[in-house]
Amino acid sequence: MAALALVLIGSSVKVITQYERGIVFRFGRVRPETRGPGLALIAPVADRLQKVNMQVITQPVPAQDGITRDNVTVRVDAVLYYRVVDPVRVAVDVQDYRAAVLQVAQASLRSIIGKSDLDDLLSNRERLNQGLELMIDSPAVGWGVHIDRVEIKDVALPESMKRSMSRQAEAERERRSRVITAEGELQASQKLAEAAEVMAEHPAALQLRLLETVVEVAAEKNSTLVLPFPVELLRFLERATPPEATPNPASAEVVSPDVAPRTTDIPTTTDDPLAASHTAAPR
Repeated sequence: MAALALVLIGSSVKVITQYERGIVFRFGRVRPETRGPGLALIAPVADRLQKVNMQVITQPVPAQDGITRDNVTVRVDAVLYYRVVDPVRVAVDVQDYRAAVLQVAQASLRSIIGKSDLDDLLSNRERLNQGLELMIDSPAVGWGVHIDRVEIKDVALPESMKRSMSRQAEAERERRSRVITAEGELQASQKLAEAAEVMAEHPAALQLRLLETVVEVAAEKNSTLVLPFPVELLRFLERATPPEATPNPASAEVVSPDVAPRTTDIPTTTDDPLAASHTAAPR
């Protein structure tokens, strides 16, 4: 009898840790009040104690294969954080709440993949995480479980898609570099035009700029120094040179190069064969 009494007393005393809550079933009926951490006394034969973990549970969601809205095959995995808020519902309303939450998470992840574009999966994950959290939390609330957060961990793409995206990224970088270069040339040309206008108003500024260039080149310790000749100096010399005297058109004789001088043959009456030759006199 003493041994039986000790066994009954041992079975009626339970220890509940700080992160657990105890649910008491008396003859199969759940008691509305839960037992907190510490020692819990229950009826030896009539009561049965079930402990429920109240900690935050980290549940990895297996990778799911799916096709996005823009017809790209991807493989996405996620991680789920949730905790129990109503231990009575967890113990009564659902058989295995961990397996139930995991299945809902997998189905919701597939649904999110089918409703999203590839760009959203890669760059707009915050919005997708919020939508995925709402989809999982809707049925989990009725089970006494609260979803703290859901995070998409990785998005695996086919190799062909990776190569296409890399080429697209290279083309985009090349376009940006060309646009930046063109904008720099445009700004430089505008500044050069303004500087040219100032130098045109003040010719001495050109000489000062030339001297600065000579100083910069001389600082490099070159053996040969090439000095550019200013174009403005040539224009100054051209303006300073007096115009040449032009001849009077009235006194000038104009001879056309196409007209040759005419000659006249003078016949002779002498019978001397030596004198038979004639001379040509110009008219």
